[in-house]
Amino acid sequence: MRLVLLGPPNAGKGTQADKIVKQFDIPHISTGDLLRKHVAEGTLLGQRAQGYMDRGDLVPDDLIIDMVQDTLENIDIEKGFLFDGYPRNPFQAEALDDFLLERDLGLDRVLYLHTDQELLIRRAVGRRTCPVCRTVYNIFSFPPKEEGICDKDGAVLIQRPDDREETVRNRLKVFEEQTAPLVEFYEVAGLLLRLDGSGSPDEVFDIILKELGE
Repeated sequence: MRLVLLGPPNAGKGTQADKIVKQFDIPHISTGDLLRKHVAEGTLLGQRAQGYMDRGDLVPDDLIIDMVQDTLENIDIEKGFLFDGYPRNPFQAEALDDFLLERDLGLDRVLYLHTDQELLIRRAVGRRTCPVCRTVYNIFSFPPKEEGICDKDGAVLIQRPDDREETVRNRLKVFEEQTAPLVEFYEVAGLLLRLDGSGSPDEVFDIILKELGE
């Protein structure tokens, strides 16, 4: 199964990605992980990317595409893969299509997790993390027994700076602006599956499996 997973921040992509790769026994390819791997290993691609990252600039499309294609050349793409965070725009999507077409392959589906924006904000704003055991709580849906304190080790829970409402709203706005053309690209191609991500992780996964014919 060759899949792409799209969705705004806090739509549950990470949780569903874990479930999907286990279900289909396919590699999970994240551009963020690829960048960190190449930089840590000091590869030529990593060295090229490092300068952009150090300056806080976006890594150019051609460099991201090179990293992705390098990865695809080292896995069994006929068996499948799950992309998370790639492609980010139609240019990257076309490059992926071209790479697969050269091997007489194509994507099976593009999964687009979406839900009400206010729910996405609530998920982020309510998130609290234990700095010791990394357990994640939510003051609205999964609160600790004692407010602000981890159930497991008694540590004081923290809120990440990027989970504050103003930051979350801005990230959602940027996502919509950047991703709308990509969603349209895959919709025109007949590959897009719009999936309601407002349910529990298991409910959403059941929907995914049903849509994929599993």
